[in-house]
Amino acid sequence: MPWAGPVTPTAPPAPLSARRAGVPVSATLAANEILASRRLLGQPVLPLAFGEAGLPVHRRLREELAAAACHGGYGPVAGLPALRAAVAGYWTRRGLPTSPDAVVAGPGSKPLLYALLLGIGTDVAVPRPSWVSYAAQARLAGVAACFVPAAAGQGGVCDPGALEDAVLAARRAGRPIRSVITTLPDNPTGTLASPDAVRELCAVAERHDLIIISDEIYRDLVHDPATPFLSPADVAPGRTVVTTALSKSLALGGWRIGAARLPDGPLGQAILERLRGVGSEIWSAPAVPVQHAAAVGFSEPPELAERIARSRSLHAAVARAIAGRCTAAGLSVPAPQAAFYVYPDFAAWREPLARRGISTGEDLSRHLVERHGAGSLPASAFGEEPRALRLRLATGLLYGDTEEQRHAALESADPLRLPWIAAALTAFEDMLGELSP
Repeated sequence: MPWAGPVTPTAPPAPLSARRAGVPVSATLAANEILASRRLLGQPVLPLAFGEAGLPVHRRLREELAAAACHGGYGPVAGLPALRAAVAGYWTRRGLPTSPDAVVAGPGSKPLLYALLLGIGTDVAVPRPSWVSYAAQARLAGVAACFVPAAAGQGGVCDPGALEDAVLAARRAGRPIRSVITTLPDNPTGTLASPDAVRELCAVAERHDLIIISDEIYRDLVHDPATPFLSPADVAPGRTVVTTALSKSLALGGWRIGAARLPDGPLGQAILERLRGVGSEIWSAPAVPVQHAAAVGFSEPPELAERIARSRSLHAAVARAIAGRCTAAGLSVPAPQAAFYVYPDFAAWREPLARRGISTGEDLSRHLVERHGAGSLPASAFGEEPRALRLRLATGLLYGDTEEQRHAALESADPLRLPWIAAALTAFEDMLGELSP
């Protein structure tokens, strides 16, 4: 069983300057700011960089937040009892029986992930590619993120053999890896690892006493609800922490509310105390009015369940449309299975792109924003080599510029025929045509 007491450092901590080095503004937020600047100048944009759900806040949640605005106190560090009970019910309905005492709420899953890395305090294995903030947060926490290739066709989960090799090599080097992150479903690839891939990763974690941190923020946005989903907490419940939030499923990114599910036993109790300690010194407690509304969100009343189902359908339609245009242009791209991400590979165009001075993913991303106003993120932002010509495209901001348009997209039986979405798809197709050999 993993540690339950204080962590003993395996090496002297890096100097503060070294730990802060190389942590600029998050690539997703920086790209979003570039597009916002272009909009202010009246320049056209094709917003494919920022991983935002791009949908209106449901009326029920607005009303709940307004009704709770009178609550001005801090509340418990781990979250209000009503919220923790609602989150426990959310996971229990998904086959993970959960006690409210095993839930810690925070101002988004992102701070909770950082608090976990701080609390565990040792090096962490992350898949390559993986979300931009895992490695950056590890650096901020003064530990190393060890990139391990994702299993073939299994985005978000480290290849088990490569993970075992990395763990053994780190142990020999005197900097043991004590945790591994999974992303189910995955950002940036928009795919979902199979149950077999999850079981194999859990077997490695069992052999080498690793804590599994399973980021499942996109779980409710798997395009086909019949797709098999297996959480590491189903396989290795005594060593898995699960995180989630409402920012993607209910488009509440700006509300900043998330939750962590801790394992039973000494490990879970140790992590609980560390999360409470970190939270008490950084955010004190999640915003109380938001917690009241979030308790309703996690309780999943019928009108919110219907909203998530509609958004899931919309995400699937637009992501598949973008992926289909990439395939038609001759690019390799994984079939989107979840959320609103597409991860095309432009390697087939490497030589003609090189003649334009484009030899890296960053070159390609820069070219698209400067010439076409199209935002994107290069694979290097997700831990891949600079020469990789893959881009992450996020489709969630193509649903409209106004709340009226976004509501229409949600309610449409064929959102691709809506004029503003059709125009965005045409602009994307034209961009690929201009770029193709």
